[in-house]
Amino acid sequence: MSEKNVATAVAYYQAMGSQDLTTMEKCLHPEVQFIGPMAEMKGKEAVLEAAKRFCSMITKVTIRAQFGSNDQAMLAYDMDCPAPIGIFRAATLMTFKDSLIVRLELFYDARPFEKKKEEIFSTS
Repeated sequence: MSEKNVATAVAYYQAMGSQDLTTMEKCLHPEVQFIGPMAEMKGKEAVLEAAKRFCSMITKVTIRAQFGSNDQAMLAYDMDCPAPIGIFRAATLMTFKDSLIVRLELFYDARPFEKKKEEIFSTS
């Protein structure tokens, strides 16, 4: 099971790097919960909308490490963004239910994104 979860996690972030929202949506559980340094949200629609806005700010995702155990997968990755952000390093702990991502917990330094917070995570 953990190998399949890792493959889904990798597919989700590769889709993010290529701005493929259709594939991202297929990886998410309807009740997905997102927890990050700048926001928390629940539900597939809310998470996808924030991901859509975020994807427009990245040009590439490079996965540096991946592993899984039971119903969880963890990725460490680099994301390339236009200046002034540049490359930033992050990690995500994902929990799976019914082979879909039901929880995304992100770990990264949010300071470069403070000016974009409302643009990414706005609910209106």
